[in-house]
Amino acid sequence: MHNKTQQGLFRIDCEELYLQEFSIEDAIHIHRISNQPEIYHFLPDWKSTKEQRLDWVTNYEIPANKAFLDAAANMTDIGDHFLKLGVFIKEKDKLIGWCCTGIKEELPAPNREIMYAISSEFQGEGYATKAAMGLIDYLFSHTNVETLNAVALIDNVSSNKVIEKCGFTCRGQQMIENERYHHYILSKSEWKKKR
Repeated sequence: MHNKTQQGLFRIDCEELYLQEFSIEDAIHIHRISNQPEIYHFLPDWKSTKEQRLDWVTNYEIPANKAFLDAAANMTDIGDHFLKLGVFIKEKDKLIGWCCTGIKEELPAPNREIMYAISSEFQGEGYATKAAMGLIDYLFSHTNVETLNAVALIDNVSSNKVIEKCGFTCRGQQMIENERYHHYILSKSEWKKKR
């Protein structure tokens, strides 16, 4: 189920979690999480200074989210728009990571992917799986997406497990920026069979 907050932010309910579009207030928390060694080892592009992160959230990620959500709300093609959502624990109303979708140019078309990260202190609790499933369900139920991709470095055991738990099928390996990844695909028809 998805709805809007009192502040007008897009939100997806995921049991004890919710996914919510980034706000300026989230920038400091995203910065803190993205600079954890456990996160930037696997997602080096997310590492930033506080100033960079504030700039990115304010000037790129929030406008990109609005463009995605406008396209989805009007039932038009979401095209190559990106959606970046914070992962929050409901009980604490605390941002613990992110779950996103966008175009992965290194993959063959259709190349829309999902990706996620959970703060080191909250890993191993199943939150990445719940967040990813919430985003997948939204994409297949409320947009024109027919196929999703996911990639994980071969040595990222936990991320590969999350992707498999979400129902993706491994299609082999893919070299991206001189690193070897497992490449997974999930179709809308397969997702609906498993739901």
